[in-house]
Amino acid sequence: MNNNLIAVYPGSFDPPTNGHIDIISRASVIFPKVIVAITHNQNKEHLFSLEERVEMMEQSTSSLKNVQIDSFSGLLVDYLDNIGSFVVVRGLRALSDFEYEFQMALMNRTLNRKIETVFLMPAQEYTFLSSSMVREIAVLNGDFKKLVPDAVYKKLKNNKRI
Repeated sequence: MNNNLIAVYPGSFDPPTNGHIDIISRASVIFPKVIVAITHNQNKEHLFSLEERVEMMEQSTSSLKNVQIDSFSGLLVDYLDNIGSFVVVRGLRALSDFEYEFQMALMNRTLNRKIETVFLMPAQEYTFLSSSMVREIAVLNGDFKKLVPDAVYKKLKNNKRI
């Protein structure tokens, strides 16, 4: 095994869900180092600031010693090049995810032919779960405690925008 191999799991994670944590946990068993790269996109309106999303993800993955949290803006291929990685980890929940993820993987490879994308399937209980669903349930005062890590649950409950 290449101990210098870095896998990058990119996303907005707004908010992080138990499905995200499941994919990160799975990747941490396969790769010696996993960087969760939280995207900073000023053109997208996020429920949580970049700093809040980084903090929630750090708290939610603190038990995974080979996982690091980072953030970036711009192209993923440029971020990968800057940190010396060529492996992207993505979660596939259902067939509906496949087409989008396949297009993204091919585009990343078009931009940098060295990039490889590894698709991981979450545990069955998370195949329906998305950040947008969690946000909607929270806005409608539904019970989302089992869907997110404790740190995220507390942040969502105290969020004034919900």
